[in-house]
Amino acid sequence: MAELITVSSVEDGTRLLRWFLRHFPSMPQREFYRLCRGGQIRVNSRRCKGTEILRDGDVVRVPPTVGEYAVAPKKTESGEHFSLNDLEQLRLNIIHNDDDIVVFNKPAGLAVQGGTGIRKSIDKMAAALFPYARVSLVHRLDMETSGLLVMAKNQNAAQVLSREFQNKTANKEYLALLNGDVKESHGVIDNYLLKGRVFDSPNREHGTGPRPHHAITEYRVLARASGMLTWVLFMPKTGRTHQLRMHSAFSLHAPIVGDDLYGRDYDMDASVRSVVATNNLFLFAYKITFRHPGTGKMMTFRAPVPEFMKPVINLLELPLP
Repeated sequence: MAELITVSSVEDGTRLLRWFLRHFPSMPQREFYRLCRGGQIRVNSRRCKGTEILRDGDVVRVPPTVGEYAVAPKKTESGEHFSLNDLEQLRLNIIHNDDDIVVFNKPAGLAVQGGTGIRKSIDKMAAALFPYARVSLVHRLDMETSGLLVMAKNQNAAQVLSREFQNKTANKEYLALLNGDVKESHGVIDNYLLKGRVFDSPNREHGTGPRPHHAITEYRVLARASGMLTWVLFMPKTGRTHQLRMHSAFSLHAPIVGDDLYGRDYDMDASVRSVVATNNLFLFAYKITFRHPGTGKMMTFRAPVPEFMKPVINLLELPLP
């Protein structure tokens, strides 16, 4: 007996052939078109050619003979794999979407870009969410960092936004809870970073090899708790890998709570540890401002505080900017 499957919102805009190959990845295309010609595959009870664009709520008639082609979630060439539920969860984290850009509230622990050992990443999942757009990254967040991530949806938007982020005309603000008491209420950290080390000048202390990268971060202390934790607003002026994490640990001598890479040598008071006990990094891309690549208007987005941060923020009565 034929099965009737309702198209989900996450599959809206997908071509019928692509939809079938996602659900039944081992199905030969010639078999798909044969079933379409014979009227065994239908959309909303109507005969189809296979080129139709599906919309949220459409009902697809799936003949019983194609069940043999259904397998586990399709694995990509990069080794990534994700389910329709994964795509739906990412869709629910969209803060803004138009013809030129999409803004995500990235969950902690989700990689931005695929690679060796990465099970799923936003770049590949966004391409699946928007199959007819040319989705591309214009800036990045660490896997452990949560918050705002902007992606371009066409080549022109990618070029414009990439220039904004490279020229520092796009402004980003991060909230972080630091393990330590930062004495100065505000300041600017200006130094050089290379392979997990901080340098005062672009010349390495010894040896040859690559020169350190210039890294500048403005910061403002928003609150202190028990003399052992500091709630900070970071405004990075450059975008180096692990910049905020390294500046916290090595320049402010107060690593970000939950940072197992740069904070492993710092002890935390037992009473404080019980309050902030978490496997997550307390670094959150809170706010971003940039010029829209299509309209030219300045746009500002703020992301809601991650669920794992809320109990700590409420308990310690930490203010939001």
